[in-house]
Amino acid sequence: MADDIMWILLIFALAELMKSRMACEWTPWFSGVIRGESLAISEKLRKLVTSPMMIRLKALWKRMSSFITSLITRVCQNWQKMAVSEWFCNMNRLKLMLMTGVLASMTLTVRNYGGVTGSVRSEVFGRTNDGEMVMRYTLRNRNGMVVRVMNLGAIITEILAPDRDGRLQSVILGADSFEDYRNGFRGSAAVIGRVANRIAGARFSLNGKEYRLAANNGPNHIHGGRKGYARVLWSGKALPTADGSVAVQFNYLSKDGEEGYPGNLSVSVMYTLDDKNRLSLDYGATTDKPTIINLTNHAYFNLAGTGDVLDHELHLNANRYTVADRQLIPTGEIASVHGTPLDFTRPEKIGARIESLKPRVNGYDHNYVINGGRRSLVYAGRVKESTTGRVMEVHTTEPGVHLYTGNHLGHEALCLETQHYPDSIHHSNFPSVVLRPGTQFKSTTVFAFSTE
Repeated sequence: MADDIMWILLIFALAELMKSRMACEWTPWFSGVIRGESLAISEKLRKLVTSPMMIRLKALWKRMSSFITSLITRVCQNWQKMAVSEWFCNMNRLKLMLMTGVLASMTLTVRNYGGVTGSVRSEVFGRTNDGEMVMRYTLRNRNGMVVRVMNLGAIITEILAPDRDGRLQSVILGADSFEDYRNGFRGSAAVIGRVANRIAGARFSLNGKEYRLAANNGPNHIHGGRKGYARVLWSGKALPTADGSVAVQFNYLSKDGEEGYPGNLSVSVMYTLDDKNRLSLDYGATTDKPTIINLTNHAYFNLAGTGDVLDHELHLNANRYTVADRQLIPTGEIASVHGTPLDFTRPEKIGARIESLKPRVNGYDHNYVINGGRRSLVYAGRVKESTTGRVMEVHTTEPGVHLYTGNHLGHEALCLETQHYPDSIHHSNFPSVVLRPGTQFKSTTVFAFSTE
């Protein structure tokens, strides 16, 4: 909204300058600028000229222009000795200065009182097979960056981030229609739970009791079960904004016994977009029985917006990884990445060594141990795409990040899933995923977008 208003005011201001083109010798220079810039902004103008906001502002501008012209004319009635062309030029200069000053004051006043801020808009996106309404929320910051999320699976459907030339394009995989999501789109940026990643043998013991889970990955359990949190309907609400941020929060009650897990688990995730083009994911959960929890978002990133990610450059703040067997179940060993194809301690293209992983795995599907993880919000990694100049940095409070290169999608995207280690419940040397009554699960991950 703020960008739209400023574009409209700029157009009106330049139009006023053009009125004095016969009297002001420097106007031809502005005319050239206007003609050149019109090519770049034509698409934006097309969307603005018919908007109700445009019509209202145009009427306001005309009233202000008429009033200020009349005022200047009365003030300048004694300027009879001045050449007509010079008087006309100076009158338009003065009028433009006065109007620009007034409008700048109005803009600053509205900005200071929160009128020109980011925005959150909600709309009906579709209905589930049971007829329940699915809502989509659009978060937009002052820079024009847009994030769209829906309450089905708390899925991020779009992240429109600028390239080095300011062009917006979605940098995550998304379905073409709601029906694709409803039918199980395989590249969804959904929240994964109750426990992300794998649990060996699709079972675990807690406090002397064994719990059996769905075996949906061969003999093992993965990503919370057959439905998990990725295909359930969350409740959603936009939250009050502060410091230029916009946010929406989703809540879900995962009932005792759901997918085989014990305890009623109250789960929340808040998506916050700020004016530094940072998307924060804040997770929270409480339980009424001892249970296990490991939440993440399975966003598939492609900073070019098209093609594969083999030329994306990746750096990871991780010197070690959790060694896994052929079923990608951790053995319990934590080993160094140095001297292996898993070493991204220096920036390297995704595709540089990916072939050496095959045929055992069809690409990267590995959990990394973040240096200094678990203590606070720490840097986990950085991805750069050179043709667009887009950069994404990841910071998290989680101890691990799972690198997945969309192996089932032809490497069209990569995932940096911040989480606890896979199969943690079976390894006492891994950070614990147990949550008990009276304690609260908290986790934060930040995706920061910029350009170079």
